[in-house]
Amino acid sequence: MSIERISALLAKAERTDNAAEADAYLMKAQALATAASVDLAFARAHTAKIEMCQAPEIRTVTIGEKGKRANQHLISLFIAVAHANDAHVDIASNSTYVMSYGMPGDLDAIEALFASLAVQMTHSAQNWLALGVWRAETYVAWKKSGGSWSRSTRPHTAQTARVSFYRSYIARVEERLQAARDQARDQVLAERDKGRAGQKAGELVLRGKTTEISDFHRANTSARGAWGGYSGAVRTDKGSAGAAGRHAASNAHLAAQRALPTKPVLEG
Repeated sequence: MSIERISALLAKAERTDNAAEADAYLMKAQALATAASVDLAFARAHTAKIEMCQAPEIRTVTIGEKGKRANQHLISLFIAVAHANDAHVDIASNSTYVMSYGMPGDLDAIEALFASLAVQMTHSAQNWLALGVWRAETYVAWKKSGGSWSRSTRPHTAQTARVSFYRSYIARVEERLQAARDQARDQVLAERDKGRAGQKAGELVLRGKTTEISDFHRANTSARGAWGGYSGAVRTDKGSAGAAGRHAASNAHLAAQRALPTKPVLEG
């Protein structure tokens, strides 16, 4: 895995003010990560020595301080990146860190992509909020009472506009990463094994990798229950906040660090 090349592409995405150019760098980084991951899966399937060196592992990534509102959204972003790169994720019950399960090279790419995208997302959201467009807009708020949901229309605050921006941004990133992953995987399989039989053999190798990581996760996780995700009132947004989030390409500040915090309950 050429993590240096991936990091260089992500750095270019962060520096440019051109949205299309930033997006192109991001997609190229994801495609490179996918191609390297597929190549390694083939190598592991055919070379015992490499297989011994490249086994699934667990890493802990710090998300943010306890009680920070942004943590839920950063976790959603991390999950989107992890799932595009063949990893499982457990989430701390206090949303301060995550644990990722996958191949070392994939986990390197996930951490690089997440750190870059977190920087881009928060920075572009802050820049957009400063424009003040959201001040004249409303959003649909959902509230659960007993067993039923009610909805109401409320004026945006800076907080709710930021949430709308983040949620739309993350949904768009997830779509684009999955598309880049699928395209790169199909291309690598087609180039590596010509013909239908070779394609099926390649798919079996990748399925084997997926099964191995799933088995590794089940054997090592201590998670109880399932992470509920974002729990606030902002569920949909068709205004400028959502549109800005979907089209954002250069964004802002959070360093994903590896650290092993104390022991809140994990949620799978």
